Amino acid sequence: MSRFLSGALKGLRPYVPGEQPQDRKYIKLNTNESPFPPAPGVEEAVRVQARALNLYSDPDGLPLRRALGAAYGLAEGNVSLGNGSDEVLSHLFTAFLRGRGAAFPDVTYGFYPVLCSLEGIPFKEVPLRGDFTVNVADYAAINVPVVLANPNAQTGVYLPPGQIEELVLQNRDRLVIIDEAYVDFGGSSCVPLVKKYDNLVVVQTMSKSRSLAGARLGCCFACEELIAETEAVRRSLNPYNVNRMTMAAALESLSARDYFEKCTREIASVREYTATKLKNMGFEVLPSLANFLLARHGAVSGAELYRRLKERGVLVRHFGGRIDGFIRVTIGTREQTDVFLALAGRILAEVTYENG
Repeated sequence: MSRFLSGALKGLRPYVPGEQPQDRKYIKLNTNESPFPPAPGVEEAVRVQARALNLYSDPDGLPLRRALGAAYGLAEGNVSLGNGSDEVLSHLFTAFLRGRGAAFPDVTYGFYPVLCSLEGIPFKEVPLRGDFTVNVADYAAINVPVVLANPNAQTGVYLPPGQIEELVLQNRDRLVIIDEAYVDFGGSSCVPLVKKYDNLVVVQTMSKSRSLAGARLGCCFACEELIAETEAVRRSLNPYNVNRMTMAAALESLSARDYFEKCTREIASVREYTATKLKNMGFEVLPSLANFLLARHGAVSGAELYRRLKERGVLVRHFGGRIDGFIRVTIGTREQTDVFLALAGRILAEVTYENG
């Protein structure tokens, strides 16, 4: 550690993203990317903008903000853009949580506590129930802003809009940030609620359901006052934060509604297929409306299952804490899934044999 590092950051533990190994070819079921390519037309839209890389991108992103808003009957003044939803969250935490604090579940997206530590934001972790669901009533007495991934980032468990509205109504002077990174795989978005409530912000991303993880496009929806304040932070940090190729890719993707629905339907179908197969193998599988499943088996630890799968060329994710016994499996293609399931069955047989 250098002597120049700010004292406030000496204890910072940076966020650890999912592996992107270069040593061999893996079936990647570890970072919740889409198994499908971007929509037809995206590549050409990007190529056209690549010819103008000598020019800055539109700092306001107005065509894209209008298109995103229009999808929910909102105006561009209700939308802010970011370099992925992580940057959007960073803008929101800086604008509204710094100096106040935050509350979120004890099992959630690992970026939230890291961002709080970076920004000097005190945070409270609210335990999930024993079945890993959120109890909205647990937040009723909390006065600091609440951040909730829905479906939850590590469990896939989903709260319907009615329960989110209940959370918003608990305290109209408390901000609620709903992170909908996975909502397109079976949930209903809470974006329409921003028309009713000025204490709600909804964050989304095109990384998952729009197959644009490598392009990095996130956004948030809120009342005009909150968006104006978010935009002030964005412009103060990086007014050209979304490049022209990403904006072109996002616009083209939004226009390809049929392709989007086809891909998300297929992922949901493979998710249910995978869950059924895992349960038949003796796994406990949490109910998920995301593009991943959280699963554990009594015969093998999550860490050991992760290790043995990796040795055989399949990457999944393993976390510690309350979900240490689980692995998180991204939903890939049916073919990728069948490889994973076959290997998981083989590993279980090996473990059973080794344990006598």
